[in-house]
Amino acid sequence: MEVTYESLKVMVIDDSKTIRRTAETLLKKAGCMVITATDGFDALAKIADTRPDIIFVDIMMPRLDGYQTCALIKNNSEFKTTPVIMLSSKDGLFDKAKGRIVGSDQYLTKPFSKSELLGAIEAHVKHLKAS
Repeated sequence: MEVTYESLKVMVIDDSKTIRRTAETLLKKAGCMVITATDGFDALAKIADTRPDIIFVDIMMPRLDGYQTCALIKNNSEFKTTPVIMLSSKDGLFDKAKGRIVGSDQYLTKPFSKSELLGAIEAHVKHLKAS
């Protein structure tokens, strides 16, 4: 049973161009529409315009970090049900716990694989179509 990711809007927020590019390439190959943002401020403006189905957010970013960004998304009544997956190069229990406190739905450690990214989407996006 193949899951199709067509017309699925995925946002990737990361200050690393390499991570954004990697995630974008993997997700586009799977059929997703990808919106990227360089930090939380950039992302918040784009979220309102694009209404992504799922958001991947890096923790360590300048200006507005991943925890603050996630909290702002989850505190907005329009977007509080949008799944937010934290991305971090740190695999610490503290980071995972802090991510849960601000409302994140899952935590992925970098470097992530294609199967981890798609697995997170499958776990959290309710309207995925199985063919």
